[in-house]
Amino acid sequence: MKKPTQMNRGLLAIGGWLLIMGCAKDYQPKPRGYNRLILPTAAYKHLPDTLPYTFEYSLHAKLLKDSSWRSEANFIEIFYPTLKSTIHITYKHIYNKEQLLKEYYNDAYKLTAKHQIKAYAIDETVVKTPSGKTAFISEIEGEVPSQFQFTMTDSSKNFLRGALYFNVKVQNDSLKPAIDFMKKEVMHMINTMEWRKN
Repeated sequence: MKKPTQMNRGLLAIGGWLLIMGCAKDYQPKPRGYNRLILPTAAYKHLPDTLPYTFEYSLHAKLLKDSSWRSEANFIEIFYPTLKSTIHITYKHIYNKEQLLKEYYNDAYKLTAKHQIKAYAIDETVVKTPSGKTAFISEIEGEVPSQFQFTMTDSSKNFLRGALYFNVKVQNDSLKPAIDFMKKEVMHMINTMEWRKN
């Protein structure tokens, strides 16, 4: 067996020193990372003709019956499994009654206003669709469960409300790409919305 040379001893000493310094107590853990989101491609289909309204929704989404306790006929959910998000659609007949229309608008306003506790801002805009329909849109900023809501009506027969929800703990910084994507999806629904003739 060979005796260690002076150079080998020096390398061993440097290696030992690096090992000791690598075990220092001022270690800082890395911040928690988030999984990369894979956003679906833009591809659409129409709602079934059993509903009094229609619009295009994503081929990657599942059309479900509304599961809430307030569910009524023509209420639906459009669920995006990969993003764990749902667009809740509620629909009401107006029957040419101005009082009903006011009630539905008031209900929609109250549901949006519930988010004011945690919202930084609520931006409201009016949008005209390519077919000439009007949508009232509320974009809600902050750590809120619903970031985007809208209403549409013809003021005489049909009233429709939509609300986007994510089925995950609210962390809007990490959800921003998904929120932006889903806002575009909702806008596509709005821009392709038509009332069916009864």
